[in-house]
Amino acid sequence: MRGQIILSHGSDTGPDATKISQLAAQAEGLGWRTQRPDYRSDDSRGHADSVAPRIARLRATIEALDAPPLLVGSSMGAFVSGLVSLEVPVAGLLLLATPSEIPGYSRRFDLRTQGTALLIHGWRDEVCPLAGMHAFAARHRLPLLVLDDDHRLGASMAMISAQFHHWLHQEAAA
Repeated sequence: MRGQIILSHGSDTGPDATKISQLAAQAEGLGWRTQRPDYRSDDSRGHADSVAPRIARLRATIEALDAPPLLVGSSMGAFVSGLVSLEVPVAGLLLLATPSEIPGYSRRFDLRTQGTALLIHGWRDEVCPLAGMHAFAARHRLPLLVLDDDHRLGASMAMISAQFHHWLHQEAAA
């Protein structure tokens, strides 16, 4: 096995969400172990009130591991993955359709990683406007792949899968 990946789903979905499931299957096929925490009970509290319980759940999952994992997140899962990376070591981050802030939540998005971070966003994201992540990526000089897609990024799974494959090979070589 190459290492551990924790994939965090967005709000109003679950651990079997399409993107998260496809990426987990791809990683497992390449020899990675994966986990997909279930945040649905946290999400029932509403967007702003789900962040702290999600952070606690993800942090506990990470702290139970022997080594820092790679984190993959979509939307709220990306937001929480970034914030958790400020508190516990992570090997790398791949974040999709990340909100730069959650209305009603006091902290803005941020991240820290021992490895690489890759942000993927849609030009037509109607839920998490691109401007916030574009500014964040520019400030931190992080790679940002912008695709001609909306918040769900459903039309871009082939490109996301290719980027994920490349990212995993980079992380395995590091």
